[in-house]
Amino acid sequence: MPAPRVPAGLDDLLLYKLSRLLAVGGSMVIRLCEGRFGITRREWRVIARLAQEQDILSSELADAIQLDRARTSRAVSSLVAKKLVRRQAGTADRRQAKLALTEKGRSLHEALFPLVSGINRELLSALSPAEARQLDTMLVRLQAQAEGMVEGADLPKADRRRGGRARLAMG
Repeated sequence: MPAPRVPAGLDDLLLYKLSRLLAVGGSMVIRLCEGRFGITRREWRVIARLAQEQDILSSELADAIQLDRARTSRAVSSLVAKKLVRRQAGTADRRQAKLALTEKGRSLHEALFPLVSGINRELLSALSPAEARQLDTMLVRLQAQAEGMVEGADLPKADRRRGGRARLAMG
């Protein structure tokens, strides 16, 4: 297998390219979510996952949507307040609440998912069907590679409250 090209600058970095794609393509989804449906993109992730998997624990949901537990909890609480999600406390441990969409939440998903799917379809129309399948295969492999790298990484823990100042002070 040939060695990957060494990035010469920011525009050559895969993660930067993906971030730019997500910023532009995702902005259409955000505008739909917030402008038409009154939910955030994080809340959409929760709704979309719960449409696929009912009666899931909050911790399992956080793992499935790759969002930390605090942000997942805030999104779920907001969706419960909007009556889009129901939280059913466990009998043995009240912290082990199972989550599911309400009828209102399911209706929102049924209205929004085809719109998001349409954006996805239009974005992928730039590729041939074979290229789209190949891209999907490559993204699955890259996701697995990234997950393996995170598991084996010896990196400091992120501290977003301290931002760049702490790093600058150390240098």
